Amino acid sequence: MLNYRNKPTILVIDDERDTLSLLSIALEKAGFFPLTAASWEETAKKIEENYQGGKPIAAVVLDLMMPERSGFDILRSLQVVLTPTPPVIMLTAVTALEKQVEARELGVARYLTKPTTPQKLTETIHAVLAEKPKSKNTP
Repeated sequence: MLNYRNKPTILVIDDERDTLSLLSIALEKAGFFPLTAASWEETAKKIEENYQGGKPIAAVVLDLMMPERSGFDILRSLQVVLTPTPPVIMLTAVTALEKQVEARELGVARYLTKPTTPQKLTETIHAVLAEKPKSKNTP
C-alpha cells in the first residue's frame, strides 16, 4: 500500500464538518491524501504544517459560502501564500452565473455545484491535475 507521501495532497476547505468528513473519505478511497479545514485559520495552519513536511498541495477543493470569509476571499489569500497556486475547484451550492464568471476570472479551474457525487469530484480532480498549469491571467 502506498503511504501518504506518494499520494497527491488535496486541500479541502468547507465550513461543514460532515461535508469535510465525507469528502475526506471519498478522496482517500480515490487515492488522494486529503487535508481538511473549516476556516481560513485552519487552512493557514494546515498549509504551514504541510509546507514543513515538504509535500506540495496538488489541488484545492473550496466552498464558496463560508461564514467568516467567502470562498473568494480565501482563494485570494491562497494565491498569495501558495506559490505557485495549485488548481482550485470551487464546490458550492451557489449556481448563479455571475459567481461562476467571477470564479473563472479569479483563476478557478472548475466550478462544481452541490450536490455532486464522489466520482464526479474525483474525476474533476484528476482532470485538473492532468492539465498544464497556467497563471490566472492566461486566457
